[in-house]
Amino acid sequence: MPLYAAYGSNLDPARMGERCPHSPLRSTGWLIGWRLTFGGEEHGWDGALATIVEDPLEQVFVAVYDVTADDVAHLDGWESADSGLYRKTRVRVATLLGEQVAWAYVLDAYEGGLPSASYLGVLADAAQAADAPDDYVAGLRARPCRSSGL
Repeated sequence: MPLYAAYGSNLDPARMGERCPHSPLRSTGWLIGWRLTFGGEEHGWDGALATIVEDPLEQVFVAVYDVTADDVAHLDGWESADSGLYRKTRVRVATLLGEQVAWAYVLDAYEGGLPSASYLGVLADAAQAADAPDDYVAGLRARPCRSSGL
């Protein structure tokens, strides 16, 4: 089965269990040399959308899932990869099981813009549910966000 590295709301094992019921959590780990950022504000319903970009000085916490072919198709639709909003890229994940090659969704839009506070809350809650380190979760909660009414 292909491995999927989730960095956004799919970090939450319960959410992934609903979206991809046949795709178990394998491990958690880090995308070393990548940075969590936001972009495509014009595509989001409530601000900029999460994505990752290469950055040699950063790392992103991820959950790694074994994803069935049926669940991949469902997830592509959920993440708008079937419409071109997100594309897949192969990444190396550093886990306690060793380095694993997986794929992740990357936004096909320019970096920039602010996410909404509610979206950041969802991402932080998902990271917490995946047992991300407390400082990582706190960093998500402290990120700048879009003011309501914009």
